[in-house]
Amino acid sequence: MTSTVTLGGKPFQVNGDFLQKGQTAPAFTLVGKDLADVALSSFAGQRKVLNIFPSIDTPTCATSVRTFNEKASALANTVVLCISADLPFALSRFCGAEGLESVVTLSTMRGRDFLEAYGVALSNGPLAGLAARAVVVLDGNDQVLHSQLVAEIKDEPDYEAALQALA
Repeated sequence: MTSTVTLGGKPFQVNGDFLQKGQTAPAFTLVGKDLADVALSSFAGQRKVLNIFPSIDTPTCATSVRTFNEKASALANTVVLCISADLPFALSRFCGAEGLESVVTLSTMRGRDFLEAYGVALSNGPLAGLAARAVVVLDGNDQVLHSQLVAEIKDEPDYEAALQALA
């Protein structure tokens, strides 16, 4: 299945089947800040907000990480996973410089299958190989409570809708 998102109004293809409410999220293994493999199962029993984005080095991506960091600290039994193709060093440097301690950063550098499995693989254009902007909220059993594939990559996700799914 292929979806379409835009960047500055220009359409780009997104490969994979984007997760929908009620589905079970597929298992994944991505790379944590210490270069160790981190699996979805590492967060078993916790609710999860997957903040998926192209690169921490863009203003909208940085804003989404800051916003979810701020809002995450108030959520019980919930972890925010910020997922992008950025190297773990870049993600750690950003969070350290910004004083962000309430999010977990994960890189797709050794987990590229995540992109298609979650339906966020940009397949053409200047961002091909990166993730489209998306938010997926999971319960403690990895059931999808909310999902949003952001139509325009430059737009921020709907934070309130994501957090409302956890209310």
